[in-house]
Amino acid sequence: MVLLFVLAIGVFCYFLWRRFAMNLTRNCRWRQERAQARWRCSFCGAVDEGTESPRICRNPHRKSGR
Repeated sequence: MVLLFVLAIGVFCYFLWRRFAMNLTRNCRWRQERAQARWRCSFCGAVDEGTESPRICRNPHRKSGR
């Protein structure tokens, strides 16, 4: 019973961390274009420069804020 409680707390903490660590939607599908050194979202077409995968939704039609 204690193990189940600890597991539930761990899952809850993971979901809290994911919510504040990333601001992506379910539709965000970032694909890397290595030749141009950028990332493009296959859902909305947004572009983000850099080598690391984006952590923020760049959809221009999405309202910012939580």
